[in-house]
Amino acid sequence: MSATLDSLERRAPDAREREMMARLPALIAQAQSAPGWARILRGVNPSDIDNRAALARLPVTRKADLKQLQQQDKPFGGLASSPTSELARIYMSPGPIYDPEGRGPDWWRFARPLYAAGVRAGGLLQNCFSYHFTPAAFMVEGGAARIGCSVIPAGSGQTEMQVLAMADLKPDTYVGTPSFLKLIIEKAREMGADISSVKRAVMGAEALPESLRAWFRENGVPHVFQTYASADIGSIAYESASDGVLHPGMVLDEDVLLEIVHPGSGEPVAEGEVGEVLVTLFNPDYPLIRFATGDLSAIVRDGGAAPCGRTNTRIKGWLGRADQSTKVRAMFVHPSHIHDIARRHPAILKARLILTGSVANESMTLHCEMEAAAADDGGAAAIVATIRELTKLRGDVRIVARGSLPTDGKLIDDQRDYN
Repeated sequence: MSATLDSLERRAPDAREREMMARLPALIAQAQSAPGWARILRGVNPSDIDNRAALARLPVTRKADLKQLQQQDKPFGGLASSPTSELARIYMSPGPIYDPEGRGPDWWRFARPLYAAGVRAGGLLQNCFSYHFTPAAFMVEGGAARIGCSVIPAGSGQTEMQVLAMADLKPDTYVGTPSFLKLIIEKAREMGADISSVKRAVMGAEALPESLRAWFRENGVPHVFQTYASADIGSIAYESASDGVLHPGMVLDEDVLLEIVHPGSGEPVAEGEVGEVLVTLFNPDYPLIRFATGDLSAIVRDGGAAPCGRTNTRIKGWLGRADQSTKVRAMFVHPSHIHDIARRHPAILKARLILTGSVANESMTLHCEMEAAAADDGGAAAIVATIRELTKLRGDVRIVARGSLPTDGKLIDDQRDYN
């Protein structure tokens, strides 16, 4: 039995890259058929967008802006290329944010993470993602149908019923959040119920610390896999293993074109450096072009092909949020401010704003790695003036040694005392 869902996952990396670049012009043209993307991509010739450098010149569309876009152009902000009448479902996430689902099989591409976790035809999984308004449960349904396994549509909540279903029906796989499986296991122990059939868990929507993964192993669930997905994109990346050993990072979905960029900008970071996740999605109903998720991650360097055979780029999973905006003396300071300051002063190689002190009595210092000549030439004074102009706040500048600032994706480091 193949270790991968299909041959796409085993493509040579350079072949995958060529094929994705070749698909870009048609994706841009498809997106421009939707009024929202037509506005965002006005003046763009689709045939010109056939490489990463050209893609990187296109505007960034932020997940944080979806609510406003959808209020202006209901229900999807003009970003859906298929009419509402041709969709299978419409979801409502908190905000509210509306997300479409088309009629194609495994529309959310969730068969890949399930298959990588060991789910196979003839198996039985208990789907404990919510079926109420949001799409996570239906992502699982589509992936399970493609693989050919059966589903217990358990949803979330009703822990005792979850235990009874597991004890009676003997599913081999749990799919849902880590915290809910922990509650189920603890409830089963309290009830004296045997749920030992569950040997595999596919988890998402929450962080999965290694301590909790170890707890699951100690409590009868030896195979635990994490997924990275969102209500607008579907599956983005997922863990894989061989012979029970997890491979480093999470492998990208085959229809996701990933960029890792400096937060607050669309400029790529160096490979391996933490930055904001941007996704270009090849989706026939809801194309996304340079869609900023607001999440931080990094590419796993020298990942190469794993023993499972998957050759796609791997990322380190979810590493936090890119939106580090904060309020200083009643004024918001955004990562884009730091990016704009650095853009005005090209001698700045890297910058990080550090807030210290206490709220209402804080200090704001921009730590800058700079070209030596500019640092020795009074460059700090000009940067101080730019800080005041852009943020309307007084800030100091500290020149630091090259390579001394962390590569964790932070542009704003809030160290204030909130006690």
